Amino acid sequence: MDPICHIFLLLLAFHKINPSVSSCITGCSCSQDSFGRSLLCMSALLRQIPANIPQDIRRIRIENSHLTELPRGSFENVSALEYLWLNFNNITVMHIKSLEYLPALKELRLQGNKLSSVPWTAFQDTPTLKILDLKHNRLDVLPEHALRYLPNLTYLDLSSNQLTIISRDVFYNWPVYQRSQRTEGLLEAISNAVLALHDNPWICDCRLRGFVQFIKSVGPPIILMNSYLTCSGPKFRSGKFFHEVELNSCTKPLTSALDTNLTVPAGLNITLTCFVRASPSPAVWWTYALKLLRAFNVTMEPISEDTLRSELLIPAARPADAGNYTCTAANFLGNASVAINLRVVAPWASTTPRGWAPMAPAEPGAHVEVRIAKQTVYGITLEWFAAAAAAEPGETWYTLLVGRYDAAQKDTIYIGPGVNTYSVTDLLPATKYEVCVAVRNQAPRKGQCVVFVTGSDVSQMEQREKLIHIVVIVCAMVLAVPAGMYACTAEALPGCLARCPSACPRRRRGGSAQAAGSKESTLDSLPAGSEDGLCRPDGGRGARRPPAREEPDKARPPHRNSADLY
Repeated sequence: MDPICHIFLLLLAFHKINPSVSSCITGCSCSQDSFGRSLLCMSALLRQIPANIPQDIRRIRIENSHLTELPRGSFENVSALEYLWLNFNNITVMHIKSLEYLPALKELRLQGNKLSSVPWTAFQDTPTLKILDLKHNRLDVLPEHALRYLPNLTYLDLSSNQLTIISRDVFYNWPVYQRSQRTEGLLEAISNAVLALHDNPWICDCRLRGFVQFIKSVGPPIILMNSYLTCSGPKFRSGKFFHEVELNSCTKPLTSALDTNLTVPAGLNITLTCFVRASPSPAVWWTYALKLLRAFNVTMEPISEDTLRSELLIPAARPADAGNYTCTAANFLGNASVAINLRVVAPWASTTPRGWAPMAPAEPGAHVEVRIAKQTVYGITLEWFAAAAAAEPGETWYTLLVGRYDAAQKDTIYIGPGVNTYSVTDLLPATKYEVCVAVRNQAPRKGQCVVFVTGSDVSQMEQREKLIHIVVIVCAMVLAVPAGMYACTAEALPGCLARCPSACPRRRRGGSAQAAGSKESTLDSLPAGSEDGLCRPDGGRGARRPPAREEPDKARPPHRNSADLY
């Protein structure tokens, strides 16, 4: 037989016995070189590691595919594998036994995947690993034992990840570093190890102190690919190189306040201040009556490297805001808190019904013009304007006093900047009220109060109309109130009706006794002194009565002056 045919038959028989030698993965290519056989799958859109990889493969390169995980025993059929490249896939999970049966693996590249963590104990199955490339992943934690199972590593790339804090013990536990310390002065006996840690968002606070010291002191045989590591935080250290910063030791939070007992007048913006000293920077929050206060009222500002100031704003403080406010700070070493007791008092004595005395000298020119802008069945809407106020309009606070005219104590309402209207509702019928508006910390001045009287029961339409007509005649300043109220400013002279009995008789001439009785009951139902401020100084002479409602069956009565009404 021809020798060539003989060789061909031998090769054919060999391939029939070992089909894995010649087979390859669909969509991939296999090649042979001096390093052995290689499997190359570029953009093959694989979704998992192929199960039928030929056993004699020494190098695998699967890139730009759709791999999402490395399951257990992914390469159990290729125990001779030495080089594994899985760059630019979507690998997010790596099983702790994914590298099982790979004792000969020398190089593992996982660049450009989505790994947020790595099971570092998986490298117990790869004792001869020399190159580990994990750049451009999402690693944010490096545990202390991470490098313990990589004794022969000569290249480690952790650049362009999300590492912020690393303990120096990670490298102190690295067998490569330990050997370099034991054989100091005999560097020729140890291979160099390249370490890449740049382009990570390092937070340069006390937690990174040991790692920064390690980077400053590291030298051959460990070589940094980029020795100019930079800080990303905190803000005041952003962009600084490691060799430019000196970091302090970590400390437990210590809280304090300038004053833990505050007494303030109502209506003011109150700021409670808490100072916190801690490293690293702690989380700070405020509580009141065991409730967490809203964050948008809390501000924090660093004062120094390990001290910050936290402020809590209480707008327009009211007596209901009084109590204990607690500032709490915490970091990984512990927590601390300080309590501030707040007492809120009225800006002036509320027991004086008229002619209040201000707590502080009145600000010159801080006068408030007040008017009734709207009336409804159930109340009124006040509107005011601060004429020539001492403060800017956007910074002026106002105090409203609302209550019955003869009440010894009125409700106090505090209005913040930018608001110049307020609605008074749920008023009682046939009752005299007074509303005053003043700039904060001042007593109401002349002309800053409005006095008004509500009409009788709404069902008594006729009597209410007559009551309004009477007020129109005798009131110094009248607002037409469609809902049965009439109002006038408090500047009218009091006691007018007492000085002009002839102008304001109690009975209507020629009227029926029943009608007169209805009128008298309506007026008599007002609180004592309700006539004060309701008449003109001249007793109402010469004032005109508004036209009465015409009834279809009645002729219009002849015109009569105010003295002829009763």
